Amino acid sequence: MRKRSAAAAAFVLGAALVLPALLATPALAHEERTVGKYHLAVGFGEEPAYSGQENSVQMFLHDANDKTITDLGPTLQVEEKFGNLTMPPLTMEPNFEIGEFGIPGDYRAFFFPTRPGDYTFHFTGTIKGQKIDESFTSSPSTFSSVEDASKVEFPAKDPSTGQLAERLTREIPRVQQTAAADAKRASDEASSAKTLGLVGIIVGAVGIAVGAAALIASRRRPVALPAGAPVSTEAKR
Repeated sequence: MRKRSAAAAAFVLGAALVLPALLATPALAHEERTVGKYHLAVGFGEEPAYSGQENSVQMFLHDANDKTITDLGPTLQVEEKFGNLTMPPLTMEPNFEIGEFGIPGDYRAFFFPTRPGDYTFHFTGTIKGQKIDESFTSSPSTFSSVEDASKVEFPAKDPSTGQLAERLTREIPRVQQTAAADAKRASDEASSAKTLGLVGIIVGAVGIAVGAAALIASRRRPVALPAGAPVSTEAKR
């Protein structure tokens, strides 16, 4: 009985000693680098990282003696780069509150990676007065790249916002061409109708003019008298 109690006590003591160390250890899929007086471990906050899902640039910060830095101010920025595209810089902010939540030394910048592939995190600014200009790029030997979310979608694989945007980009020129052709056809039809209307007006005006001329001519034409009818003196004059 005493042996069991001793074993249980040893297990609890061991867990109490090991668990905080595990919680304080940065994620394995992070790139670690010593920059001047500081040690940085950088990667995605959520790994595996999936396209279209909220994620973050995560940085665990320690000094050269592996002491956690918990008082970094808003002095360090990060740019997310994908291919030849660069997102406006974000400020690295603490994702912890000592004695309340999180792991001390865990700093984040949240964003939505919308495409699968490799991302580069470019840090600029200062850490407690030391100038920083460092880039970390995802790869099999550094930290997780972004994966297509459709790999883990169930039961249906819905298109991502990025895929929908690509479809719209492909469809917009075709829609614009169709709209332009319809507008031109409508314009041509309107022009034809206008032309026919003008022709009708001109034909009608000509008909009125001819009728008026015929009426005037009929009034001026002399009246023919029957043969042998007496002619008045006034008529002779």
